[in-house]
Amino acid sequence: MNLSQSERMELQQQTASRTARADTARRARLILLLAQGLTWAQIRSKLDCSDSYIDRWGKRFARDRLAGLCARHAGRERYKVTDRLEARVLARTTKHKPADGATHWSSRKLAAELGGDISHMTVARIWAKHGIKPHLLERYLTSQDPDFETKAADVIGLYLNPPHNAVVFSVDEKTAIQALDRLDPVLPLSPGRAERHGFEYFRHGTLSLYAAFNTKTGEVLGKTATRHTSAEFVAFLTDIVAHQPKGKEIHVIADNLSAHKTKQVDAFLVTGAAP
Repeated sequence: MNLSQSERMELQQQTASRTARADTARRARLILLLAQGLTWAQIRSKLDCSDSYIDRWGKRFARDRLAGLCARHAGRERYKVTDRLEARVLARTTKHKPADGATHWSSRKLAAELGGDISHMTVARIWAKHGIKPHLLERYLTSQDPDFETKAADVIGLYLNPPHNAVVFSVDEKTAIQALDRLDPVLPLSPGRAERHGFEYFRHGTLSLYAAFNTKTGEVLGKTATRHTSAEFVAFLTDIVAHQPKGKEIHVIADNLSAHKTKQVDAFLVTGAAP
């Protein structure tokens, strides 16, 4: 088999390409081996192919040259995800449970349920497009307070449109934080080595961390305490007041923890000073 210089260069490029399809590179190598005069037995050994493979692609190249090495089968038409299909997948996902008693859908389970040519990857892509995550679970808590909506509107209003010349703090606490002290010194950062801490530590009990977030400036006021009672909460509120200019209107948003609703806290809210 004789090759022109341009044909040889094109075939060599196909065999050396890192992006060409493997079957394209294999056919190009076959033609180069035939052009070198190798026997079919030698080619079978090098390419791990059959005689019919050598015969078919050799004849096609002899007849059509480089164009003959292109596969005539265009391949399967790309599966199209229509709006109707998306609606079916979303409706089945959100309005029905798996027939086998499972609590959540998997992409493979739903694809099998819908049948047809729908693959589990198609289901997964539709879920991803619409932000559907059947494997995740979140919890929520309902309020039995009949005035919940009114109170919620007041809180949201403070966040979105606080009164003029007023400051709004979101206050919360984290309890039972372990106060640990390292027994060994911290070894500093050095070239090629990260900062290192010893494994052993000494317990100093637990602490509660109080924090107040200024919703306008982003400033956070913090304080630690060894206990977690209304007295510590009032002391923290006193610190918040002390950090603000005199006469400044202060709004504090907190949850309904029992330590936030004692007589001591109520007295502070009335007088603005710790009892």
